[in-house]
Amino acid sequence: MHDILNALALYSNYVIVPGLAYGSQLALGALGVTLIYSILRFSNFAHGDTMAFGTMLTIAVTNVFLGWGISAGPLPTALLALPFGILGTVAFVLLTDRLVYRYYRKVKAASIVLMMASVGIMFIINGIVRVAYGPAERKFFDGERFIIKARAFKEMTGLDEGLAIRSTQAITVVVALVVMIALFWFLQKSRTGKAMRAYSDNEDLALLSGVNPDKVVMVAWIIAAALATIAGVLYGLDKSFKPFTYFQLLLPIFASAIVGGIGNPIGAIAGGFVIAFSEMGVTYAYKRFLAYLGPDGWVPDSLMQLLSTDYKFAVSFVILVLVLLVRPTGIFKGKVL
Repeated sequence: MHDILNALALYSNYVIVPGLAYGSQLALGALGVTLIYSILRFSNFAHGDTMAFGTMLTIAVTNVFLGWGISAGPLPTALLALPFGILGTVAFVLLTDRLVYRYYRKVKAASIVLMMASVGIMFIINGIVRVAYGPAERKFFDGERFIIKARAFKEMTGLDEGLAIRSTQAITVVVALVVMIALFWFLQKSRTGKAMRAYSDNEDLALLSGVNPDKVVMVAWIIAAALATIAGVLYGLDKSFKPFTYFQLLLPIFASAIVGGIGNPIGAIAGGFVIAFSEMGVTYAYKRFLAYLGPDGWVPDSLMQLLSTDYKFAVSFVILVLVLLVRPTGIFKGKVL
């Protein structure tokens, strides 16, 4: 039993706890992608770099707060700066909609045209972020780093393996849960949320019912920008801020949305955790884990790692391709691409 508990603690430390945090970040990102797809009928390839843009603004405000001596105590100061980052990102996203996407909506351009326009905006945002902050990695976390430290866990449980829970991981899960509950309440209970759902289900019928399409589109962009900023900041706090990393995150985020069912919010959340735990599980080295569960004194010769962490994003790609081949509508039967 002691060995089983050690194996469980080891697996929790390297897969379950990080997977919950990473899955929450992917789920928030996928919610933004699926919301835009539901309302505007195109895949927004600029979403990953929008996350980077919102994180950049939040870091800038965080530095200002720290310069003024303002902090959040044991919590990261970035949480105080997050609302300002959201406001700046919302303003920028609404500006791009007015300057770019609105024209294509008026001429009733095909979805592929809007998607290609988003690719152009993606490169513009990426350039802005790189010019403003450079390509280097930045850490902007302050406050208490751990809720539970590995040594304290060992002393408390008497196990040989420790379990460390970083405060950023706990903050990510709690904030993501609150945001998801608030979003679902808004979509299910508010008048605007019901209008958005109606517009998503049947655009023509919603227009005949008096739904204002401009308001629906504007609210969709606002929510997507807020979700992108929150997801980007949580990812940056948990890992670090590097512009190119957010570009790479676009693949697992889209994979999450498609695996769960593009256009389905519940599917986006489920897909986020499926992708996260798949990536963490496939790239984890099971040598020590299996040593605890095997016969006494037995240790595998190899690391028992299916894939190197360098190929983590390849897992998302493989799952994405398999889902598109076998079940294009995803787990929860979203809209067909």
